[in-house]
Amino acid sequence: MQQDLCPKKLRCGGFTLLEIMIALAIVSIAMISLLSLANRSIGVHDRLQRITSATLLAQHKMAETEVNSRNGSLGSAETEGVFDSPYSDYRWRITFAETPLPSIRLVTVTVLWGDEERNEMVDLTSFVF
Repeated sequence: MQQDLCPKKLRCGGFTLLEIMIALAIVSIAMISLLSLANRSIGVHDRLQRITSATLLAQHKMAETEVNSRNGSLGSAETEGVFDSPYSDYRWRITFAETPLPSIRLVTVTVLWGDEERNEMVDLTSFVF
């Protein structure tokens, strides 16, 4: 006598076509969400990398300005320029401002990249003697 694995009251079959289609729809929505999240993550990483590079370049330019100040060869006019390769996408600007103390000046180093309207820049401000 052969025993039935499926009781008569229960239906023992595979998944229906509707169940498979619903499962595929859920999986596809999840995959699309993950792909858009990955693209956004790449964009954020690129922006952070540009900000980090600009900050290091600004620190370098500020150090040059401080050395020039100590050597007595510091100018007082606003200067601009472009960094050498491989950082030729970045521009720099140095501005000076007077302070209440005559021997101290406020120096601002700005490193810009891309569109200035999009506020793609880093500012460093320091006092030089």
